[in-house]
Amino acid sequence: MAEWFEAWFDEDYALLYAHRDAEEARRAVELALRLAPELAEGPVLDLACGAGRHLGILRRTNPVGFGMDLSRILLGLAPADLRPWLLRGDMRALPVKDGALSGICLWFTPFGYFSDSQNHTLMLRLGQLLRPGGVLVMDYMNAGQVARTLVPEDTVERAGVRVVSRRALEGDRLVKHMELTRLDTGERRHAMESVRLYHPADLQAMAHHAGLRLRSVRGTYSGEAFAEDSPRWIGILEKAR
Repeated sequence: MAEWFEAWFDEDYALLYAHRDAEEARRAVELALRLAPELAEGPVLDLACGAGRHLGILRRTNPVGFGMDLSRILLGLAPADLRPWLLRGDMRALPVKDGALSGICLWFTPFGYFSDSQNHTLMLRLGQLLRPGGVLVMDYMNAGQVARTLVPEDTVERAGVRVVSRRALEGDRLVKHMELTRLDTGERRHAMESVRLYHPADLQAMAHHAGLRLRSVRGTYSGEAFAEDSPRWIGILEKAR
């Protein structure tokens, strides 16, 4: 049986999250470049890059930025000029040498998909891949705010598809079940997401174990300070020199 992340990231995912657009990506990348100038030079990996909306903006500044994603479909949606800079693969088996990267970016919460032990192993691996002084950009949801403001159910319609989403906290994971119905044919499909909810202290502890220290943190893509009610936890983590 396929894991949820092997089955979900396709054209329907791109449709449902179309509001996460190029303008949002521009603000996120520009913020990261201000906080971590290291991202402007040397090899930088956009991990779980999808169709490359962040990578395309990063490469305007850093022409050796590259991306990797598991989804063949999302990679196929990337602009033609990005495709030579894209790899397909599982982030649990990164084909990069230790100490090779000046930066790694994890945009829009592509962390926490796996078991606790696998997530910890992934963080350790990310630390190994960075050169001394390299940075990890961790764009993650604010777990406390997510738990406090969770909407159990809602319905949206986008481009002829009705999506009913049901959310719940199951132990330490945020689980979302989605029922997608095409309004023209009535065809239905079920999809899900399941992400481990790590609080900021948990992320920092994992990062510390991987040889990374928190340089800076923000709560929005516009650069506001992180607070209890911030929508995001955007951490810039630096490997010791």
